Amino acid sequence: MNFKMTENGYQTTTNYGTLDISSDDLYGFRPFQLMVSSLAVCSGTVMKKIFIKKRLNVEDIHIEAEVTRNPEKADRIEKVHLLFKIKGENLEGKMDKIMELTAKNCSMVQSVIGSIDVTESYELV
Repeated sequence: MNFKMTENGYQTTTNYGTLDISSDDLYGFRPFQLMVSSLAVCSGTVMKKIFIKKRLNVEDIHIEAEVTRNPEKADRIEKVHLLFKIKGENLEGKMDKIMELTAKNCSMVQSVIGSIDVTESYELV
């Protein structure tokens, strides 16, 4: 990836389109938002693939991310808790293993082990 400086941040172009990144959310995505989004969406994508592979009928996955930052250390992301709200059928008794597989196979979560404490929980709705 290549990033070009702009008046208010940086910009990159991907196959999908242009991504603006800035410390001011008036001009683009903030870097911490992209980090948290990467953790949440990678996990959600892995989870969805597991549901498909196991032939489980899931209608919806909604992910809430709670972020803890440390203002004394450059506003470092210290913890991200991902809450998966899942609407589906016959998931009782299967979710603990699916949660374990999700964390184990999400490349973004695996990339931050030892730096960011990522925890996950779920609710069946």
